[in-house]
Amino acid sequence: MKLATYKDGSRDGQLVVVSRDLSTAHYATGIADRMQQVLDDWNFISPQLQDLSVQLNAGRGRHAFPFDPAQCMAPLPRAYQWADGSAYINHVELVRKARNAEVPESFYVDPLMYQGGSDDFIGPCDDVVVPSEAMGIDFEAEIAVITGDVKMGTTPEQALDGIRLMMIANDVSLRNLIPAELAKGFGFFQSKPATAFSPVAITLDELGDAWDKGRVNLTLQSTWNGRRVGMCDAGPEMTFHFGQLIAHICKTRNVRAGTIVGSGTVSNKDWSKGYSCIAEKRCIETIQDGQPKTEFMKFGDTIRIEMKNKAGQSIFGAIEQAIADPAAV
Repeated sequence: MKLATYKDGSRDGQLVVVSRDLSTAHYATGIADRMQQVLDDWNFISPQLQDLSVQLNAGRGRHAFPFDPAQCMAPLPRAYQWADGSAYINHVELVRKARNAEVPESFYVDPLMYQGGSDDFIGPCDDVVVPSEAMGIDFEAEIAVITGDVKMGTTPEQALDGIRLMMIANDVSLRNLIPAELAKGFGFFQSKPATAFSPVAITLDELGDAWDKGRVNLTLQSTWNGRRVGMCDAGPEMTFHFGQLIAHICKTRNVRAGTIVGSGTVSNKDWSKGYSCIAEKRCIETIQDGQPKTEFMKFGDTIRIEMKNKAGQSIFGAIEQAIADPAAV
């Protein structure tokens, strides 16, 4: 089942069911109006949405209409929590190696995670509005899941049962603001503006055998200004799977329905696969040549992030965004 949220002038939009091939959609009116409603009462509402999905995929949706990603908000336009991990330790290793620093042993057994802003996500085709190019604008291609209720103390294996939906994300970073923020010892804040998510969120069965115990064995593609820069394998090198990330949050608290958990930048040891963020490319250049040469994003730059199944079909739809000067918006 694939779900999206259409813009309707409100903060939370209107829930729609989307066909597997992303060609058509159908309002979920009469079943649920908002995504959070579904997450709060998943066992009762999701089977009804699944029935509508079956009809839509069979071409029997009475009021189906062409699906338009440009009309989408984030699938969950605002969430109770956005917790982003750094599940690909290769990304951390590159960043540390570029500045001649060691990776602490604890990083290999205890995930890194921060809490980002969750009150103002942006849609997959919305502009990324940034106050200044001097802030070091970067994209970050990630995978994310939305959970139901998960109890404190839940094990990683049990936590996998709490996953309701999956998306891809552009976790925008302002790299030139990060050093000063981290130096304060309190973590990211202004350096992490609004995050964008894919047009649709999917149930895990849509992945078929690509879903493997908390990991997705598919390629995440990143295309910057029309040039493909990343074809990164999302599965094998994910050090901490989604069950482990959710369990990490649950160590001291309950996780409530509508929590979004991110994987962090998808990263591979094989540099020929490219990169899922510019910062990683700059780290590679520093390691190889002593200094970075690739600049961060400028106003007018575009980024496209997409994941396809083994048949070459888009799974979540594409995130397609432009970097925008607030003075021009």
